[in-house]
Amino acid sequence: MAAFLRILKRVVITLPVIWLVVTVVFLLIHIVPGDPIVQMLGDGATATDIEAFRHQLRLDLPLHTQYLEYWTGLLHGDLGRSLRLHDSVLHLILQRYPYTLALTVAATVIGALLAIPAGVASARRQNEWPDRTLGVVSLFGLSFPNFALGPILIVFFAIGLGWLPVAGAGVGTAGFLAHLILPAVTLGVGMAAILTRMVRTSMLEELSQDYIRTARAKGLSERTVVYRHALRNALNPVLTVLGLQFGSLLSGAIVTETIFSWPGLGRLTLSAISNRDYALVQGCILAIGLTYVAVNLLTDSLYALADPRMRR
Repeated sequence: MAAFLRILKRVVITLPVIWLVVTVVFLLIHIVPGDPIVQMLGDGATATDIEAFRHQLRLDLPLHTQYLEYWTGLLHGDLGRSLRLHDSVLHLILQRYPYTLALTVAATVIGALLAIPAGVASARRQNEWPDRTLGVVSLFGLSFPNFALGPILIVFFAIGLGWLPVAGAGVGTAGFLAHLILPAVTLGVGMAAILTRMVRTSMLEELSQDYIRTARAKGLSERTVVYRHALRNALNPVLTVLGLQFGSLLSGAIVTETIFSWPGLGRLTLSAISNRDYALVQGCILAIGLTYVAVNLLTDSLYALADPRMRR
């Protein structure tokens, strides 16, 4: 019951954040430098064409009327139409969103699978050669950007060895997974470097607690002490970083999706910006922002599962 009330409280607190995200996205077309209508039509457009197009997009209405209409459309699932692709913004987002979500989830899983064992091993062997080695490796991972790692992986695994495809999303489950590996690894490696340091720090703090010494004095195996007791209690700050990094991966996948021609939301956003398709830009940013809020809410809800102390 306490956990449910905590989740309900977080949902209520999240509502103003959602309102703020939607409001900022709505104001996006009004705060960009210059006149967006002129930018969409080009400098050669006549004043008559500009005013007609402004009226067509209902941008000649008072700002508060536009705001109310935007909320009304949003609540009815209407985010407008793409002027370049001649399709509804919602339909375009729903086509691309699963690809970005799959890439982000895969990168998060890879990052966690690499970081948690490495961070635990580093904490257990503090100031010994495994700890120092993992510290250097994680520092290298933090310093190596995705736009450099991606082409290296392509050259080595796709062109050199021919093991994996270079670009696209493939056809069928096997083809999709094969195409997913390289971009997911590209995003996951940087995330693993951050998580490794966080897991190490959190584990060192937990391993110095009295309950760990008590567990060892009872004769519990070191594996049980480390993984069942210390790691579980050390996961709260790790979950926080994991949730924040998930949102960062979701919004920062534009470069990786471009390198690997991955048909996700990042490439759609970049294309919309290049084509000055403001309705589509608004829709993409809104989807990314709301997902970020939802992930943070889910992360906070998982605290009670990871740490029993949070249920009280």
